[in-house]
Amino acid sequence: MISSPLINGSLITNSLGKIPSVSHVQNDKQLRKQTNSFEALILQIILDTSMKGDKNIFADNNKPGDRIYQSMYRSEIAKASAGSFGISQMLYDYLSKK
Repeated sequence: MISSPLINGSLITNSLGKIPSVSHVQNDKQLRKQTNSFEALILQIILDTSMKGDKNIFADNNKPGDRIYQSMYRSEIAKASAGSFGISQMLYDYLSKK
């Protein structure tokens, strides 16, 4: 027996009178995107922590905006590297079984 979604005791249907379904392919793509985003967040935290005291060796005086640009740079590195460290794959495998 399949349970149907109910709102206020009535069945949710689309304009054709059918219960909407969610594509497994679409769910898999969304899950992959979210697990990659999570991995990027973890990588950014690792990069931020490891480079916290890092000074710009090419400049005598660090300008006020240097930290912002360095943070943006580390963020982009983390996003570009997401999905290649294995954290995303492990999380995807675990969540896709549920």
